[in-house]
Amino acid sequence: MKIIHLANHAKCIGNGIVNVMIDLACLQARAGHDVTVASAGGGFEALLARHGVRHVLLPQSPRPSRVVGMVAAFRRLVAQYDPDVVHAHMMTGALIARMSALRRRYVLITTVHNEFQRSATLMGVGDHVVAVSDAVAVAMARRGIARERLSVVRNGTIGTPRLADTPMPAQPQLAHPCVVTVSGMYERKGIGDLLHAFVLLHERVPDAVLYLVGDGPDRVAMEALARQLGVAAQVRFEGFVADPRAYLAQADVFVLASHYEAAGLVLCEARELGRAIVATRVGGIPEMLDGGEAGVLVPVQDPAALAEAIGHLMTARDAHAALTARAPYKLEKFSVQQVSDGYLSIYERTLASCQPRRFASIATRGMTAPGRVVRDSVTQSTTI
Repeated sequence: MKIIHLANHAKCIGNGIVNVMIDLACLQARAGHDVTVASAGGGFEALLARHGVRHVLLPQSPRPSRVVGMVAAFRRLVAQYDPDVVHAHMMTGALIARMSALRRRYVLITTVHNEFQRSATLMGVGDHVVAVSDAVAVAMARRGIARERLSVVRNGTIGTPRLADTPMPAQPQLAHPCVVTVSGMYERKGIGDLLHAFVLLHERVPDAVLYLVGDGPDRVAMEALARQLGVAAQVRFEGFVADPRAYLAQADVFVLASHYEAAGLVLCEARELGRAIVATRVGGIPEMLDGGEAGVLVPVQDPAALAEAIGHLMTARDAHAALTARAPYKLEKFSVQQVSDGYLSIYERTLASCQPRRFASIATRGMTAPGRVVRDSVTQSTTI
């Protein structure tokens, strides 16, 4: 198959959507497919090239003033590569791919990564819509996406090409006992809840240290909150780390306190390294932790429950050991190969049911005048 993946950028900044797309493109190219990533670029181009994936510069922005230019650029891209499948991972790409053509020869697949956003409903423009967890699929069905157009392919990172042949970073050496989170610095990631929980934990485990690995627009506010709560000396704001495995590998307890989470990739990474995990029971997190078998689930936005769970694991050795032993169990379902196979199956089924190339071929048989055939334009298409 000829496949084009669309996303706003290809930056190595810890964006889970981009990471999933990069893994998928590399695995599909490895399977022998002709794969293109179209984005504004930003850092993963060299990795894509090593795996036989071409990168094409296609800036994408939701600004209305840029729509005409984006549509024109996308039409040129489609005319050049004539894809079987266009796979949009973000809202802008999905709308461009759907609205740029009246008669098209490709199927449009969309993936809903962030169902909590209002714009997620617009991902329903795809011929087939993929949810990254059962929880997201249920939410999208409630938004009116027909179940026959909806499938689930859970995110996974096991065997990611992004870290292939890359040794575990030796530094930094963390202080112990320690709590680690790897997350963007956003309020919705529950960083404030974790700081409040850490205050309570500090009463029980006074020498504990909290490492916050990640960056984002709410970092300054979170640093101010740590000072306000009187724990700034025990909290380390580490900023963005491209390869956070050294932090994960040394975490006595790994925490993901999100208010919303479709299917956090970092949970796979923490499980692979055999960490004791505490996370909120929200979105797709329970699915990523096997319903609580591979991690402790706590209510969302409940710092007291968060502190209790972390404190228990830090002070009860048997409970901690049992959880770390279960964490890496049955991880094959979160392999990037499983993810790739799942999407390729969806591509094939959608192509078979929509048959866009058959419709496009029929359209090109018409004549506008003697001796003049209507062009089989890949920039216009029939609604499928």
